[in-house]
Amino acid sequence: MSDASQKGDKALKVLRVDSSARAENSTTRKLTESLLSHLSESHDLDITLRNVAEGLPFVSPDWVGANFTDPADRNAEQKKALAQSDALIAEVRAADILVIGVPVYNFGVPAALKAWIDMIARARETFKYTENGPVGLLSGKKAYLVVASGVTEVESGIDYATPYMKHVLGFIGVTDVTVIAAGQQMMDEKASEKAEKSIEALAA
Repeated sequence: MSDASQKGDKALKVLRVDSSARAENSTTRKLTESLLSHLSESHDLDITLRNVAEGLPFVSPDWVGANFTDPADRNAEQKKALAQSDALIAEVRAADILVIGVPVYNFGVPAALKAWIDMIARARETFKYTENGPVGLLSGKKAYLVVASGVTEVESGIDYATPYMKHVLGFIGVTDVTVIAAGQQMMDEKASEKAEKSIEALAA
């Protein structure tokens, strides 16, 4: 972090995204709390919480039609169809830091987190198409992926959640990504403790 982001200067805006179906006893929520506590030791944080596990709309025919309509030509119904997506994108755009809890469900991300991704990955909003391919529009942000699993080894060949999240973030321009991993908790009772130590070792 730059000197401008040290405690006493302008607070860093953090978007915390929770996606675990567990309201309590969630490893990702516990580790996210620890990470934010660690970051707050040296930075003033302005935290926005988005609990996607509470439910988000899925992409629908009306949503697709509205999204592919030029913004200047959208009618009231189309604007309404995109309102939730617009709000979610505004949260991401405003954030300096993204802290995303990623429980691994059946080797991938939870449906609720995928719904969030579908709402924020929008052409002309978070990425654009160029003659050289798509370009992310949200560069300059830092992201932390707090990943937890029962039996899947994080970032192994059968972990489709972590590389997917890194790819999606890179697609919208967020390339500075750190993974905090608590993998294979069913086989490693110290997995969460190891993740806590990796948080403590992070540079402030």
